[in-house]
Amino acid sequence: MSNQRNLNNFLADDQLNKSQLLALIELAINIKKNPADYSQALAGKSVAMIFEKPSLRTHVSFDMGINKLGGHALYLGQQNGKLGERERVSDYAKNLSCFADAIVARVFSHDSIQGLAQHASVPVINALCDIYHPCQALADFVTLTEQFGDLSKVKLAYVGDGNNVSNSLMIMAAILGVDFTLVTPTGYEAEESIIEKTQALANESGAKLYITSDINNICAQDVIYTDTWVSMGDEDSNKKAALLAHFAPYQVNHQLMKDTDASIVMHCQPAHLEEEITTELFDSDMAVVFQQAENRMWAQNAVLVSLLKN
Repeated sequence: MSNQRNLNNFLADDQLNKSQLLALIELAINIKKNPADYSQALAGKSVAMIFEKPSLRTHVSFDMGINKLGGHALYLGQQNGKLGERERVSDYAKNLSCFADAIVARVFSHDSIQGLAQHASVPVINALCDIYHPCQALADFVTLTEQFGDLSKVKLAYVGDGNNVSNSLMIMAAILGVDFTLVTPTGYEAEESIIEKTQALANESGAKLYITSDINNICAQDVIYTDTWVSMGDEDSNKKAALLAHFAPYQVNHQLMKDTDASIVMHCQPAHLEEEITTELFDSDMAVVFQQAENRMWAQNAVLVSLLKN
């Protein structure tokens, strides 16, 4: 990968290289330490925020983060319907490009993100889709940098459902040279294409990628990461009880932390306490969950500043 590649959009983790990611992490930490220095970084800029899915942290962190940079954020919620239904995604992108300096989109389908980026004349930021959650992963590695300093020495394990969060986390880990272990129940593994992509990136960076469905094979780790087992919108599913029983051995708790010698537990929230993680561990000093949440804003601000600096 060329280190000279320009950052035009922020769509998927594998579209950035190591130097770009490290630069974003460094910038996020600098903005966090010196917010006054960036208080006019987006002066006169407006950002359109498309939300097909409900949100707490993503909405608040973008809205308030843009405000801290001196910019203006406009929220476009679910009342506008699913992208591509009321009008074409291409028309949506071209219209917003007439008014906004950037587009943030939290959508159901990665196809929608790609359509927006293809037809918009302004930068597009993926605030979550079905395949990737790059803003979350970037915030997580900002958090890990604050906790450990040298990322190359960190051993990170994700335990639970193979989803958009774990996809972005392991792809970014591979690019950055972080050893990563993915532990998922049978039937809930990451897609083979994502695993192949991650392995290729790990081969390039020298990171080790280990994938298993056996929680007992997790080995020694520095950090354990988990996410909800029940996807948004599936909370009332008749299959929930069977799903929870299937996932029960993968609960992240104090015993797992002890068995792996991990010192930090991470969760992107919202947490379903006593399901994927115990209340006791979530509320403990080992958890950096609210540091992660705050770093969403600083990481996203770094992306915005980088995209809109010209």
